[in-house]
Amino acid sequence: MGLPTFIRRRTLLAVASALALTLAACDSKPAFSGIDITGADYATGFSLTDHNGQPRTLADFQGKVVVVFFGFTQCPDVCPTSMSEMAEAKRLLGADGDRFQGLFISVDPERDTPEIMREYMASFDPTFLALYAAPEALPDVAKSFRIYYKKVEGSTPTSYTMDHSAGSYVYDPQGRIRLYNRYGSGAQALANDVKLLLDQ
Repeated sequence: MGLPTFIRRRTLLAVASALALTLAACDSKPAFSGIDITGADYATGFSLTDHNGQPRTLADFQGKVVVVFFGFTQCPDVCPTSMSEMAEAKRLLGADGDRFQGLFISVDPERDTPEIMREYMASFDPTFLALYAAPEALPDVAKSFRIYYKKVEGSTPTSYTMDHSAGSYVYDPQGRIRLYNRYGSGAQALANDVKLLLDQ
């Protein structure tokens, strides 16, 4: 004797619900705080020189989550805030902090010498690296990252400032662009995103 119709319907509904939950779990994406730009055709890499004079590409940091920020060392607020958040995010990761690499690309090659950038990085985290593009190469680097920057003249030739984009790019341990981190998102949000990428 078959099951009553209402029991068969309940059973089928239960199976369908379980299947839907299983499929949803398979397709679910991590809940990143940053903007997911996985697969973007920009910000895919670089070939620059660090503050120690060593050529660098993303391949040098395989196995680490890399966070790239564009700025300048004489920036009064946005840059030190962003770099401080980056350093705090690394600290919040604990032992996983060894798999976090902070990179700073200068938009002010006229004033940001290797010595100045080395000292600037050390004030946040000694493992962070500043990268340098020659003045004639910087426009192409900025374009490849969709970064805006503009020199704003000051009262003297050397007292100018720089307007620039304030977010950062986050790469997974395989060197793939994954996230755009908005300015002011906070160290905890960045640390959480880095942890998600390390756990994938």
